[in-house]
Amino acid sequence: MQAYDRAPGNIEPPSGEAVLVVDGVVAGYGGSDVLHGVSFTVAEGGLTCIVGPNGSGKSTLLATISGLLKSRRGSITFRGVPLVGKNPRQILDLGVVHVPQNHSLFREMTVRENIDLGGYTIKSSAQLAQRRGRVEEIFPEVVTWARLKAGSLSGGQQRLVEFARCLMLDPGLVILDEPSMGLSPKVLKTVFTAVRQMRAAGKTILLVEQNARAGLRLSTHGVVLENGRVRLEGSGREVLEHPEIGALYLGGAITVANGDGSGGSDGAA
Repeated sequence: MQAYDRAPGNIEPPSGEAVLVVDGVVAGYGGSDVLHGVSFTVAEGGLTCIVGPNGSGKSTLLATISGLLKSRRGSITFRGVPLVGKNPRQILDLGVVHVPQNHSLFREMTVRENIDLGGYTIKSSAQLAQRRGRVEEIFPEVVTWARLKAGSLSGGQQRLVEFARCLMLDPGLVILDEPSMGLSPKVLKTVFTAVRQMRAAGKTILLVEQNARAGLRLSTHGVVLENGRVRLEGSGREVLEHPEIGALYLGGAITVANGDGSGGSDGAA
């Protein structure tokens, strides 16, 4: 567990090779900075969860990694390739896929059509079908919904289709921006199970999650943002059990148990 203001260039990656390295990133909107020297790494095959109060810079951070927002200082590399200065399409082509907070399916198109759109760069129909088959192995539910209009699905079902669509490009990093946002507690278990399925399939995941307890229970690595700075980081369990973080963000002390993360929504992160 580390708590600090860490100087750029002094990053110790978590166990496993670092696939994403964010080092000393400063970014914001207009003349105001939201991120003030943010540094952390995402390990290959791991699930890194970023939590923090509203306004801490979580969404700004994801936008900067994805190329939607240009950083003022610092570096971001994905598998050794610099991302700063690249546009969102170039970053997507490198294998970084961002699933936004708001639902993004085409409601009048079928589930199958929405999923196939995720593989829009695949030229061969045979390769597209092969890739879809792999995705359907991870999320077999989407086969049942294939001919349904996406707009007819529940919020949780739409989220699973969005996950399936993002995997069509076989990404090296999946960025999930608050996937449980707007979903009822009853549906959360399905969504978090789907996140777990993606990681079991070998995907590296960077997750920002309003349900901090659930996100940290799923994660191999946790990062706490506060006022645009990394307040502390460690394993998901270490962050979840940290007494100060429990008091500030999770509503008090936490007793960690193995679970599916479906309970205890706190809305603070």
